[in-house]
Amino acid sequence: MIRHSSLLLILIFTSMISLHAISAKEPEEYPTRTLNGLPLIFSENFESGKTDHWKPTDKTAWRIVKQGKNKAYTLTKKRSNFNPPFRTPYNQSILKNVSVTNFILDVQLQSTHPDYGHRDLCLFFGKQDEGHLYYVHLGKKMDDHANNIFIVNGSDRKRISKKTTPGTNWDDNWHHARVVRDVKSGSINVFFDDMKTPIMTATDKNFLWGSVGIGSFDDTGTFDDILLFGETDTESH
Repeated sequence: MIRHSSLLLILIFTSMISLHAISAKEPEEYPTRTLNGLPLIFSENFESGKTDHWKPTDKTAWRIVKQGKNKAYTLTKKRSNFNPPFRTPYNQSILKNVSVTNFILDVQLQSTHPDYGHRDLCLFFGKQDEGHLYYVHLGKKMDDHANNIFIVNGSDRKRISKKTTPGTNWDDNWHHARVVRDVKSGSINVFFDDMKTPIMTATDKNFLWGSVGIGSFDDTGTFDDILLFGETDTESH
């Protein structure tokens, strides 16, 4: 009986080890550490419930929300309490203390605004200050002020896209967006759901470094699983 009991315990212990090995996350299930040769320098999934890494232009417009078991960062105001010096998106939350040159910004995002022509979310990059930055406007219908890549350079925003689409097909589901920036060539490529073919492209060398961020021109939305790959700007500006 003792020998049988010992054998049974060994079998149970071995099974537990095997079960643990099967259920444990493999390294490839974690966020990749490099993308297109650029290292991962920041990641955020908001599961801590904190937003310490972010600087919103209006703190009252942003909060953490729960969606089932998941937490995310949501923009709740259509028109936040922010008055930029030039015509630029009102709703911004910028990543603190990180300035990049070449980068890839990867974001999961969800529009929460009722459908209309300019339903949008935005991604910001190359931000020097409130009057000098780039942003991607992912708008429902394209025009000179929507669904394009823009620069704000000491004046109201100006479209710089060489290529775009008739519009970003927003619904109430989550989507995947990515901005890829190469400062040597000046190229800017924007992807939406399909990470192989860009929906927008531009070339510009005005800002070769700067902060990145998320937001909207004047709508609401939710953001999660933010990854920033890139080269940090170590120079003092």
